[in-house]
Amino acid sequence: MAASFVTHRALDGGTYHLEGDIDLQAPCTSAVEVLAGGRLVEFTAGPASLGDDVAASLGIGSPESELTFQKGALRIFRSVEREPRSGLVERPSLVVWRGERHSLVTRLYGMGVAEVLGLLRSVRIGESEYGLTLQPDPSAGSAFARPATLIKEVPGLGLLELSRRTKEHTAQLPPWKGVAVASGELFRDSLSDGSPFFVFSSTAIWATVVPLASTPVERVPELVGRLTLRHTG
Repeated sequence: MAASFVTHRALDGGTYHLEGDIDLQAPCTSAVEVLAGGRLVEFTAGPASLGDDVAASLGIGSPESELTFQKGALRIFRSVEREPRSGLVERPSLVVWRGERHSLVTRLYGMGVAEVLGLLRSVRIGESEYGLTLQPDPSAGSAFARPATLIKEVPGLGLLELSRRTKEHTAQLPPWKGVAVASGELFRDSLSDGSPFFVFSSTAIWATVVPLASTPVERVPELVGRLTLRHTG
């Protein structure tokens, strides 16, 4: 396979460049937690169809409100959740912002339309061909809780979750020596159920690699070794 090259932008503005002779054409999503209005809110960005896909998976029909917001279309859906044992009923809002190529999704509890808009005004949404970014407004009490992640499936390999490397990540590195690969070092570990996964670490990037069921685990270091990862921004 000829080498392919893709660029994806995470919600915190970090840009990831992936290159290798493996299939990199699948879309990706990015997730980040933002402290906004005294709440911890998780936002997820992805392809333009993401919001519709999430609404369909939740069995939600038409939006309660639809308006233009920050150069995109904002739709607010209302759903009903009932806790079986207590009988408690909640009506969370599914909030979907859609731009030209990408969409942004979050779920908010206990908020009316005006409160949802007030919260969203504390972050600035930006769109480029590589993905969406959020810019929290410190004057509105909005800030990132931690670096954003980028999640991408690579056929033949597995699920990659990438983020900017932090001191906390460095403290989590296994005590054993990893395998040297093109862009850093690869460590093998196991989940609580015994399933294998891998940790990739470079000076700028921290990533986990969960192999597909069809991926021979012993081939993972070779496949990751054929992948060049860079982070900018």
